Amino acid sequence: MSENNDKDDSILFAPEDEKKSSPVDPSKQWKVLIVDDEEGVHEVTLLAMTDFQFENRGLNFLHAYNASEARTVIKDNPDIALAIVDVVMETEHAGLDLVHYIRNELKNKLIRIILRTGQPGQAPERSVIRNYDINDYKEKSELSSQKLYSAIYTSLRSYRDLNALTENRRGLEQVITASGEIFKMTGLNGFIQGVLKQLVALLYLDNDSMYVNCDSMALENDEDIIIVAGTGKFSAYVGSRANDTLSAEVMALIEEALEKKAMVLRDGVYVGYFQPRSGREDVIYITSSRNLNDDDSNMIQLFLHNASIAYENAILREEIEGTQRDMVYMLGEAIETRSKETGQHVRRVAEYCFLIACGLGLTNRDAEILRIAAPLHDFGKIGIPDSILHKPGKLNDEEWVEMKTHAELGQEMLGRSDREILKAASALAGHHHEKWDGSGYPNGISGEEIHLFGRIGAVADVFDALGSKRCYKGAWKTEQIITFLEEQRGSHFEPKIVDWVLNNMDKMLEVRQEFPDHDD
Repeated sequence: MSENNDKDDSILFAPEDEKKSSPVDPSKQWKVLIVDDEEGVHEVTLLAMTDFQFENRGLNFLHAYNASEARTVIKDNPDIALAIVDVVMETEHAGLDLVHYIRNELKNKLIRIILRTGQPGQAPERSVIRNYDINDYKEKSELSSQKLYSAIYTSLRSYRDLNALTENRRGLEQVITASGEIFKMTGLNGFIQGVLKQLVALLYLDNDSMYVNCDSMALENDEDIIIVAGTGKFSAYVGSRANDTLSAEVMALIEEALEKKAMVLRDGVYVGYFQPRSGREDVIYITSSRNLNDDDSNMIQLFLHNASIAYENAILREEIEGTQRDMVYMLGEAIETRSKETGQHVRRVAEYCFLIACGLGLTNRDAEILRIAAPLHDFGKIGIPDSILHKPGKLNDEEWVEMKTHAELGQEMLGRSDREILKAASALAGHHHEKWDGSGYPNGISGEEIHLFGRIGAVADVFDALGSKRCYKGAWKTEQIITFLEEQRGSHFEPKIVDWVLNNMDKMLEVRQEFPDHDD
């Protein structure tokens, strides 16, 4: 349905003092949707806004000639900044229904909406402003070129600010999430990615930025430049080598910053440089459609400073955890060596435990704790006499009673610590010889009374022991091990653990191939 309206010819001409001549990147234009059933309204709006620019970006007009078409266009283009909507089209309230669809069904709160009408009596301004989430309401007769320009300019400014707040919130959410694991290297990258998003949003910069680290190998005098975080078009490059993915122009600026060991500013591009530690150089690359001022530069420098501190802390924590992990492995290997068994046994058991834990749905953290604790599953053997540990034949009854004490001894010694990993190792040491049906040792508990780590460790330990050569036996074939597991399902071992191992035998055998015994 058409509207009666008097078109003001002044809409055909944009004010001369507002026209701009700076170049516009077509790929970065603001999307503006015109929804009107009159072809002339579309044409006049385009003519009036031909030279419009906001922050050096022009307008990309999309068109819909009724509310139904507009629904499709908006759904397919969620990044539309502004919709200029006629009220009366195929129905007298088609435009109002479209506003309701955008805000309540699509849940799009960012798009700015200007309603235009040639029949204000059909939709009184006060009731429309009160009942609909719109940003402006204009009669067509009053919408001159200057007023249209002002309405679009203020709407785009509002859209920009709301987008900045949204991106800032998303970045903050990522920072908060990553902060829980900030002392892990994976957590550091998530932290950097989150802060980078916040930085871009806060400074109203283009959404194309990246954070690059350069790890140098002094002995070979070589560099491997890796992109560890990115936004916009650079987000697809995270984790890749910069030389393989970035253009020659971008690489030239990065290399200039690395050579000068200082920041570089070139035509809307900021390249920051800093050294978080000896042997490592980091670069942040940000594009901007405007020149950065001192406040912007200070904000970026603050980012670099905080990222540097976070990295230093992460490296320190990683070294501490790595040292602890290596000590656990070496201690476990020393215990196995004392009983004249290969130290690779503890590594394989650790990997089996991790695989099974993940397969059963444990969190990655719990699975990793189990993997680190697993080498200590036979810690109590440190208190068993050599005459028993080294006996090549079958133990007699008295020796077997002595041997069985290693489970309770390991649990008791490791249980003296409140450290999470050692507490896990204590449970594993004390329960991995218990059996699902209650016939195991040291306490004869059954079913879920046995700690889950002990249930997993029991299968992992026996699986590896059967497949390994020992002083008192040869290595079993895979078929024999499978048969044994099937026979012991529900008696020695928890059924669901056996089922997972049998259904993932290829993964278990890959571990054996990766950590073979030295005489294999």
